[in-house]
Amino acid sequence: MPSFQEQTQLMTQVSVLEALQRLIDVVAQLRSPDGCPWDQAQTMETLTPYVIEEAYEVVDAIRSGEQAAIAEELGDLLLQVVLQAQIASEEGKFSLTEVAQGITEKLIRRHPHVFGDLRVQNAEEVHYHWEQIKAAEKGETPAQAQLLSRKLRRYTKTLPPLMGGMKISQKAAGAGFEWDDVEGVWAKFNEELGELKQALEQESKTEQQAELGDLLFTLINIARWYDLDPSEALQGTNQRFIQRLSKMEAFAERPLSDYTLDELEYLWQQAKAQLAQER
Repeated sequence: MPSFQEQTQLMTQVSVLEALQRLIDVVAQLRSPDGCPWDQAQTMETLTPYVIEEAYEVVDAIRSGEQAAIAEELGDLLLQVVLQAQIASEEGKFSLTEVAQGITEKLIRRHPHVFGDLRVQNAEEVHYHWEQIKAAEKGETPAQAQLLSRKLRRYTKTLPPLMGGMKISQKAAGAGFEWDDVEGVWAKFNEELGELKQALEQESKTEQQAELGDLLFTLINIARWYDLDPSEALQGTNQRFIQRLSKMEAFAERPLSDYTLDELEYLWQQAKAQLAQER
């Protein structure tokens, strides 16, 4: 007879499966002919921005430490997985079953030290074997798997640009693509700034975009040298801007669009001072 602990674990598993099945059924109903017009109109492509947005909201909730918010945002992210799988299933491509089976098999395959006979001593050895297995899955030779360009290319596909830029900068520096000192990075920044100004005055939109990218990548390298996180820095600036804008709207007696630039600057400084006092 199963122990109390085993019975409790089994009941928990059943509860989880029932909750997941209910979510699957609800999503299927929303996508059905008598369901929701908005959900019916969605495609895998139109839902892509929501996948990114929900992932960021999960991260924000985790940083807040609020468990209810974390659970809610994880639910929103799970919804995106189920929606994508539902649409794929309707199109005869794959189902949620295949998604779950695929990741389960991958986890087992990439953890031979847990599900097989491999013995490892530390996390570094786990990472080494993980990369070897991953390369074999993709049909890469050991030599190809070690190519720096192959390692870095995935960051342009899997990470937001700022995060990807930082990863690329870190890995490239580790491989020897590095300045002798931070003054070299600042010199490069000034060089790229000059090239952007020239492109804005004389070059095509494509060239301007390229020069802007070069300048941003150099800024990311500066952040790396000073052990700063450019993504968090920009996120903080975005939040401060919105906080100050909210204060401005609280001080204003009419829509902000009705104020002159000088009046807006006065309100901005008022908001900035007020927020500084509240800290």
